[in-house]
Amino acid sequence: MNDVAITRRLALAGTAAATGAAVTSRAQAASAEPPLREYQASKNRDGRLIKLALYRKTGPGVRPVLFLVHGSSTSARTSFDLSVPGAGEYSMMNVFAAKGFDVWTMDHEGYGKSDRTEGNSDIASGVEDLKAAAAVVTQVTGQKRFHFLGESSGALRAAAFAQVAPGNVGRMVLAAHTYTGKGSPTLAKRAEGLEYFKTHNRRLRDKAMIESIFTRDRPGTTDPAVPAAVAKMELVYGDTVPTGTYLDMTSRLPVVDPAKILSPVMVARGEFDGIATMEDLLDFFTRLPNGDKQFSVIAGAAHALATCKARGAFFYAVDAFLKMPVLG
Repeated sequence: MNDVAITRRLALAGTAAATGAAVTSRAQAASAEPPLREYQASKNRDGRLIKLALYRKTGPGVRPVLFLVHGSSTSARTSFDLSVPGAGEYSMMNVFAAKGFDVWTMDHEGYGKSDRTEGNSDIASGVEDLKAAAAVVTQVTGQKRFHFLGESSGALRAAAFAQVAPGNVGRMVLAAHTYTGKGSPTLAKRAEGLEYFKTHNRRLRDKAMIESIFTRDRPGTTDPAVPAAVAKMELVYGDTVPTGTYLDMTSRLPVVDPAKILSPVMVARGEFDGIATMEDLLDFFTRLPNGDKQFSVIAGAAHALATCKARGAFFYAVDAFLKMPVLG
């Protein structure tokens, strides 16, 4: 790897990041929360129109679009617009709107306020969702190229979209990403349910399952108030979610070819993430063709980067990468 320049951010942000106090400044915390605006996209599958919910937060003026892509077990706003009373800022939408972005996200098919169908919302379906969403974002903002951040299977959705729609993708952050799944204890455990994922389009996602997201790798990396807040916000949509991304991640990896991703990419991994090994992600990183790339390790974090105690360090790294000047 002598020919690969890796920026490895060992995000030792000290006590402030560990407690979440460094996520926003006091001035940001005191400012009014940006208003939430809702939109609707639609996609056609086999003659059926499927409605998809989009959400937006931004400040005044023309700003670059940042599109956030959620993962397998929670919908868009639970993932990126979470409120944890008395525990600091947990809304990535709020944080990045304050940093100067026009922040969008969406509920994929079968999640949140989007239509619940007979489909299993796999990675390929997520790409079609993003195509439909991109058309709406362009219509509303006039921008055709956006930054993307995907977390967990949302990173797979975003990366797969970048393969087929490179003209829509500016910079891209793949957080808690996985490539081949080699050596992943989380995916090995998950594969025990493979036959179920093959025969069922939805799986149980109850309070206990939500809590396990934050404890399975390294207990203590997330504030104990977070799982309860996630469950409260998410379970209004029911206690099941689609199985498609689990099926993809346990039987079809790799679903993304890094050589076909042309945009600048940051690969971000929590120090204790059990879903992808360093070896697997560095292999992916090495194969990315654009020399404008970074590999970021967030110290003290596990899988859920946007909602962990060290999220301030994660947000800092993402903001710096997205605002880097274009080379040449």
